[in-house]
Amino acid sequence: MAEQPLTAGVLATTADALAVPDDRGGAVWRLTPAARQLDANLVRLPPGTRRPGHVEPDLDVLLCVVHGGGELVTQGVRQGLEPGCVAWLPHGMERSVAAGPDGLVYVTAHRRRPGLAIGNVTANRGTAGAVAARETPGGEPACMLGRVCPECDRPAEDPGARYCSRCGARLPS
Repeated sequence: MAEQPLTAGVLATTADALAVPDDRGGAVWRLTPAARQLDANLVRLPPGTRRPGHVEPDLDVLLCVVHGGGELVTQGVRQGLEPGCVAWLPHGMERSVAAGPDGLVYVTAHRRRPGLAIGNVTANRGTAGAVAARETPGGEPACMLGRVCPECDRPAEDPGARYCSRCGARLPS
């Protein structure tokens, strides 16, 4: 398969999220081009659904409500959500989202997560060694970019693979 060029334009509509069954929630659309710098999702929460509180340790997230209403809780502070609300959720901040009686549809956007890397583990040589090992990753990450499919982002299990086993696209050389 040939690599498809990136294109810009309308990718999804609120109608996409509202066309799913009433009891289905979660990401009903995702930004998918492999060569992107941004991750974005169109998320639908059915009426009365609450996303449990969690902390995103690495990425700031922008949330924009497009339909319905609900509540955002950050660090224990409750704020109402309605269409047009935009919230910035800094990394490290606890947050949870709940849908109101009409459900909630929102877009999230954040920097694309970096791929997994393997770092050098420093041996624990007393307290100072343990602190240094936690604060500074050691070594160079293993480069597996040649094994990641440019079409579907699946890593090839075989280091000598030339084509993706999922979609058939040619792997980078």
